[in-house]
Amino acid sequence: MLWSSFVKKTSVVLLAGLLAGCQTAQGPSSPSPAASNAASASVQSVSLPVVSYAPATAVERGFSALVLNAATGEQLYDVDADAPRYPASLTKMMTLYLLFEAVSDGRYSLSSPLEISANAAAQPPAKIGLKAGSTITVQQAARALAVKSANDVAVAVAENIAGSEAAFARQMTQQARALGMGKTRFVNATGLPDPAQVTSARDMAKLGLALKRRFPQYSSYYRQKSFTYNGRSFRATNNLIGKVPGVDGLKTGYIRMSGYNLVATARRAGKQLIVVVIGGKSETARDQEVTRLIEANF
Repeated sequence: MLWSSFVKKTSVVLLAGLLAGCQTAQGPSSPSPAASNAASASVQSVSLPVVSYAPATAVERGFSALVLNAATGEQLYDVDADAPRYPASLTKMMTLYLLFEAVSDGRYSLSSPLEISANAAAQPPAKIGLKAGSTITVQQAARALAVKSANDVAVAVAENIAGSEAAFARQMTQQARALGMGKTRFVNATGLPDPAQVTSARDMAKLGLALKRRFPQYSSYYRQKSFTYNGRSFRATNNLIGKVPGVDGLKTGYIRMSGYNLVATARRAGKQLIVVVIGGKSETARDQEVTRLIEANF
């Protein structure tokens, strides 16, 4: 009986190791039509650890919350801020970060066209209805991500910058490591369900702060209440903009695995906060909790 138990346990450990390796293995990707050869070579040369920097899975619908003084980094409130969680569309903050980085590097301008593949066009909602074979400008793409959290746009950005979404996800994880996001691993550009895509509330706060500090010229994108594309108007997913005084961004997210997520930034009388709530039970409950934390910490 003891030997049988040992064999079973050993098999489970070996199987878990194999599965973890499969989740992070770097498969071949097509060359990027837009990214620089040097950047692509740099990213592909990095061999990412299998699970040393992030757990293989997170707690489904686990609740986390964090409030930081955005100017000083001082922690004002914390509930399981370092626990593994699913980011959902908070992921798109990193998609935006790499898009803005590509503009900063001169690889794109805000007016550069991004080509839309059949794969990008076929992504599930939320989306803005991009058509395969069409194009969207970098600026339109950035606004669609910031306001509508469009999955079709996120995949289009990934494919244009890195050649494939998988290659782009490796760039996302590399950038996360550079920003000190030690609990985060990205495997897609959208935040659509994948048990290997893991983060924490603290890492999302780091990303939100980095996005606004590194690229302050785009801060107005996160404050917009709507976005118009091809004659259609899309309402912002962040319900607190224009409703809670001082709120000026940043990003929402929801999948069944994560619950309702929100990273919100706010400013009043010279004080700046960043508030993260992950795993809200409903959109209303999430918004109420973020509002409560904003009011309690100003």
